[in-house]
Amino acid sequence: MRRYLLLFSAFSLFLSVQSCKSYEPAGAVAVSKSGGPVQNLYFSSTENDYLYKAQIEIYDNDLSGILIIKKISDETHRVVMTTDFGNKMLDFEISDTDFKVNYLVQDLDRNVVKKFLERDFRVLLKEKHAVSHTFEDSEHLIFSSENSEQRNYLYYSKTDGLLKKIVFTENGKERLNFLFDGKSAIFADSITLIHKDFRLKIQLKRMDTEID
Repeated sequence: MRRYLLLFSAFSLFLSVQSCKSYEPAGAVAVSKSGGPVQNLYFSSTENDYLYKAQIEIYDNDLSGILIIKKISDETHRVVMTTDFGNKMLDFEISDTDFKVNYLVQDLDRNVVKKFLERDFRVLLKEKHAVSHTFEDSEHLIFSSENSEQRNYLYYSKTDGLLKKIVFTENGKERLNFLFDGKSAIFADSITLIHKDFRLKIQLKRMDTEID
C-alpha cells in the first residue's frame, strides 16, 4: 500500500509540466458534416457496474488494482479504486459540473491529485459532446468538441462506428490520449490512458460483468 502512495505522490509533482507542440489530427482533412452532438456510450448504462483490472506504469514502476465505475444517475458517475488486496484508495462522484470526493487515502488527499482525477475522469466519462468541427482521415471520422481553452477530439472508426480514441487538449497542447478497444458501443474491453506531459500510462482490462 505504501508503494502506491509514494508513487502517486511523486507523479503529482509533474502535473504542471508543459508540452510544446500545438495539436492537430495527423493526416486528417476538414469536412462538412451536419448533425447533433456525438456520444461516448462506454459508461452509459445505469444497470451495471463497469469493472476493470487496472495496470499503472509510472516512471518505470508497475502498480495494479481494481477500478469500478458506476453510473448512479443521468448525470453522475461514482468511481472507486482498490488495491489488489481490497484496500480502498479512492472513491469519488463526478459529473460535467460537480466533483465530490467521498474518500482518498491520506497521502493522495492533495489538491493537485484531486485536480488530476477530476480532469481525467471528466474527459473519460463525459457522454455528450457538442461538435464544433469535423475531420476525417483514412480510418476515422474525427469530431472536435470545444469548451473554453479545452478541446476533445473523438475518433470514430469508419468500419464499425465505434469510438476508438479521445485526445484531450488544453490551450492547444495535447495532454491526454484515451484508446478504446472492443466490440460493444456501451462497454470497452480495454482502455489505455496515456499522459503526454509525463510518464504515466494506465491500462484497464475488462473483468467479467453482466454487460454484453
